[in-house]
Amino acid sequence: MGWKAIHRWLGLTIGTLAVVLGVSGAILAFDPVQQAWQAPAAPDDLPVAKLAERVTRTIPGVEEIRHLPSGAIVVFSFDGDQARASYVDPVDGRVLGAWQPSALPRWVKNLHRSLLLGDVGRWGAAGIALAMAVLCVSALVLLLRRMGGWRRLAARVRGSLGQRIHVVTGRVVLAVLTLTALTALTMSASTLGLVTLDAGPEPDVVSAVPVVAAATALPAAQLALLQNLSVGDLRKLNFPAASDPEDTWKVATAQGQGWIDQHSGQTLAWQDATLAQRIYDWALVLHTGEGAWLWAVVLGMVGASVLLFWLSGVVIWWQARRLAPHITGNSPLAQADVLIFVASEGGSTWGFAQTLQDALLQNGHRVHTSALEEFQTQAATKQVFVLAATYGEGQAPAHASQALEIIAKLSPGITPVPVTVLGFGDRQFPAFCAFAETLEKTLRAKGWPALLPLECIHQQSGQQFARWGEALAQALDQPVVLDHVPREPPTTALSLVSRQDYPGDSGQATAILRFAWPAQGLGTRLRGHGLAHFAAGDLVGIVPPGSSVPRYYSLASGWADGFLEICVRQMPGGLCSTHLLGLQPGDVVTAFIRSNPGFALPRTRRPVVLIGAGTGVAPLAGFIRRNNLHAPMHLYFGGRDPARDFFFGPEIQRWLVEGRLATLQTVFSRVPDGGGYVQDALRRHAEQLRALVKQGAIVRVCGGRAMAQGVAEALDAVLAPLQMSVSQLKAKERYAEDVF
Repeated sequence: MGWKAIHRWLGLTIGTLAVVLGVSGAILAFDPVQQAWQAPAAPDDLPVAKLAERVTRTIPGVEEIRHLPSGAIVVFSFDGDQARASYVDPVDGRVLGAWQPSALPRWVKNLHRSLLLGDVGRWGAAGIALAMAVLCVSALVLLLRRMGGWRRLAARVRGSLGQRIHVVTGRVVLAVLTLTALTALTMSASTLGLVTLDAGPEPDVVSAVPVVAAATALPAAQLALLQNLSVGDLRKLNFPAASDPEDTWKVATAQGQGWIDQHSGQTLAWQDATLAQRIYDWALVLHTGEGAWLWAVVLGMVGASVLLFWLSGVVIWWQARRLAPHITGNSPLAQADVLIFVASEGGSTWGFAQTLQDALLQNGHRVHTSALEEFQTQAATKQVFVLAATYGEGQAPAHASQALEIIAKLSPGITPVPVTVLGFGDRQFPAFCAFAETLEKTLRAKGWPALLPLECIHQQSGQQFARWGEALAQALDQPVVLDHVPREPPTTALSLVSRQDYPGDSGQATAILRFAWPAQGLGTRLRGHGLAHFAAGDLVGIVPPGSSVPRYYSLASGWADGFLEICVRQMPGGLCSTHLLGLQPGDVVTAFIRSNPGFALPRTRRPVVLIGAGTGVAPLAGFIRRNNLHAPMHLYFGGRDPARDFFFGPEIQRWLVEGRLATLQTVFSRVPDGGGYVQDALRRHAEQLRALVKQGAIVRVCGGRAMAQGVAEALDAVLAPLQMSVSQLKAKERYAEDVF
């Protein structure tokens, strides 16, 4: 069983009881805070002898002085037959008020310690603490996997809302949760009798009764041990009974405990605190916050966070269960001529596998789809396809962690079957499709041939998947149509309010389209109509008439702008672009938002370098539009002809005047002296770019794949004198691409 399975099932099974202990612990953390403010703390350097003298002057019948972890002094005494417990002022021994051990009901502590089940419950609570420790270890392993190692532990968290809450909360409180689990186990070991704290039985000592009957007991002020002992080390001091001349003083400290003859003041015996006792004392402070009320506040918040952990974990589990693969039309492995193996972390890659399987079934193939860790071939196998997602810093998805070892042990045989790898990943991560690349190298090194070279799909792009299907159809000499339709969120109707048309180049007309959404209140608009809160750089999905596959466009606006704006270029044979460019003001489309957190621009005052070509300037324009902080933004824009495709030109000039944009560099490749391509402009401004990067600049690149590759190569050359590279900027989340 892997760490992910351990984490999931411990959280689901023990999680409810862990919530009970966490919330009750958060309530109990109130006690140390309350005690810290009820009475003044005694000075640590005050001699215990002097404290005892002050107390006996003001309070009759004193039996015990106790130094609380909060620093306050409590005196237990008898006033006649009435037992009293009082806070006292250590300065003069004056009574400040009655003391109560806790402001909380007793059952809350019993619930936390034993689940209200007595000794059996104490064993249960210890078992839950052990499970929590294992949960914390598994959480750390999974957190490091997800974030890509220790160096990226503080990086931005991506994923669903539940995943982000779970990971971000864990990143903050995981260390404290681990500590509370370990200290709970330490304390349980003593409570359950597994560890002995005492140094041994108490010594059998008594005070020597003096021969002179009139002799009286010495006052505390004359006892040498108490004179040399400071209150900072005191735990409690027990007075000898006035009616028993053989009774002794007993003092307990952090270092041990001693017995004093009440008549001579001689120390009769001393027992040092055991190592187990010292460890227990530290565990008590760390687990309860007693004596450290600020730490108790931290413990209270962490205890309450267990409920948040459990709720977000259940949501994550339910979402994963809902997205779990349910492949239809699966043939038995031995009878299938096509095998599809899947490695998926979140489950979405299985949907692509189902689409591929359905397309192959229409051509009469018998197809079997299963997880990558089951990789094998049979006598009937003619083709194998591997659909592999990458997790974290180039790792395999958890379920496929052993797949490479399995494949490395297999022999392709005398007539090897072609194995084709299709990777899925996100270009915002430095290790884009790294696991798929490793698979490709391993398979080729073992001698497995390929029907098609490795292809990598960015952000689950249905368009890229369809294009790969066209290449597959040519290779198989069969019609293969891959219309992958992912589960879509609710949509809302958008009405076109304005358009700016550009003639474009080579008949590729382009327009900037501005849409409005229904006029309901914001809450209704966002929740009831499926239009999620969006920002510039996010994606809007639009399904054109006659198609089931959404087309995604980068947003040039955010919801705070009050409109939704995109830049659309006519694509040859493009259903969606043709539909959108045919719209007139007042026409309506249905759309939904897909977040693009890896490309989002954080609020910052650091320099920002924006690099875009063609319609790729759209999200960059949105970033500039919302630059209310006037952070220094520098735009490098590449087009073909300023008269035909200088998109957002008037707005960009206005933003320069307003200070939202610091500098603008434009290049146009189809006009004389146009400056070439955007990467040429980067090389010409190498010194300026190096200075900006030294200042911590953030870089965003948007455009076609070839353009993005050229920009990366140019920036690698520009940054070489700084011994930096694009991959290093990506690792620090200072460089992101939106490539189409």
